[in-house]
Amino acid sequence: MRLIPSRSAAAPLSLSLALLLGLLCCHIPSTLSQKSDSALAVVETAEGEEEVQVTDVGDEEDEGDLEVVQPTEEWQTLKPGQAVPRGSHVRLNLQTGQREVRLGEEQLKYLNQVHRDTEEPSISPEELKRVMKKIKEDLKPESTEQQDLVASQFRPMEELKKDMAQLDLLVQTDVQIMRRLLEQFTSSNATTEQRLSLLLELEYLVHQVDNAQNLCSMGGLQLVVETLNSSDFRLQESSAFVLGSAVSSNPEVQVKAMEAGALQTLLTMLATDQPLWVKKKVLFAVASLLRNFPYAQRHFLSHGGLQVLSELFRADRGGVLRTRIVTMLYDMISEKELISQAGLDPGLDASHQERLRQYSVVSLREGLLEEGWCSLIPQLLDSTEHDYREKALRAMLALAPVCVDQYRSHSSLKASLLSLREQYQDMIQSQMILGEENGYFEEMIDLINALHIKLR
Repeated sequence: MRLIPSRSAAAPLSLSLALLLGLLCCHIPSTLSQKSDSALAVVETAEGEEEVQVTDVGDEEDEGDLEVVQPTEEWQTLKPGQAVPRGSHVRLNLQTGQREVRLGEEQLKYLNQVHRDTEEPSISPEELKRVMKKIKEDLKPESTEQQDLVASQFRPMEELKKDMAQLDLLVQTDVQIMRRLLEQFTSSNATTEQRLSLLLELEYLVHQVDNAQNLCSMGGLQLVVETLNSSDFRLQESSAFVLGSAVSSNPEVQVKAMEAGALQTLLTMLATDQPLWVKKKVLFAVASLLRNFPYAQRHFLSHGGLQVLSELFRADRGGVLRTRIVTMLYDMISEKELISQAGLDPGLDASHQERLRQYSVVSLREGLLEEGWCSLIPQLLDSTEHDYREKALRAMLALAPVCVDQYRSHSSLKASLLSLREQYQDMIQSQMILGEENGYFEEMIDLINALHIKLR
């Protein structure tokens, strides 16, 4: 039998539900309208338990009506109606259901730092007595023997002052050192060995641009040029070394060297009978003097410099001087070519235009053609040294515009190029088998192919 509630019994139940819903609706907006700056998070503690943490608290302006609890390093329970300062760490303990508070992370860091700064090592009374006793013993006057023993271990103050004064006198600038070296060099009592040593020190100093220019102002460059005419080959070599280092990448000193007649003296040394080791340094000085200096290059050509180098090239069978000569000529050709290409830029200023004009009167390629360099340079291809071959190939490519007809008429040049290409191809294959780099040999093949194209 099914029971059906009567209308009178259902009425009180409906009324109760309606009242409950009304209370909830009133409570929810009021809750949402309250401002809360706290954030709850459920985290797992070190003991493996879960807790709800509140990582921020309300505004300080709300604390005026509540009892403010001062947190410590330990957790303490918050009672209803209590407030905490901003920055405190508040959590809801899920085990007890109570809110707990302690100092926040930043407050703990500050507190720990204060503890470390204010912490003082403890010392026992016995230790303090022992230290005080030792201090009293140390303050007792020493005996005469002890004072003499201590004094013997140190130098008198007067002696130290004299040594310091002497040390100040020994500290010299580079200019003072060079002036002293020149005075010793010109001394009538100086031996050849001493002069060689002085030139070596001078060469080290003139690598600096300022020192080389100061050498000119104190008359040292003229002295070096004059020493090139010495009857001692060792002095000739050392003075050429100093001269080459002084004029290297130093336009002001290059001009002074030309005014001192250095170029004519160097060419004379190359044209006369000199040891190989002397001519190597002389070639270094010539190359340094001509580099990026069209005025000196023009005088080099007008004074028969190419003829002197061609005779030196033919006389050198070992190849050491040949490579240096070809390298110097290749640098001069490339240098002029770069300047000529830059001259095509219409936006050049007056100084670049003047430099372009100076290079335009340097007839280097024409002079090389007249002196027979088109047939001399290919001789380096017969060398077994890769460096010699590379220098020859690069110079031949640079001279191709004026030497191509002579290259084509050369009976064995094409055969030599094909033979070299086969050799370097074999070397590349060997390097690949060994797993080594072969970029250099590939570059050599590129140079050979580029020159072979010129000969077609």
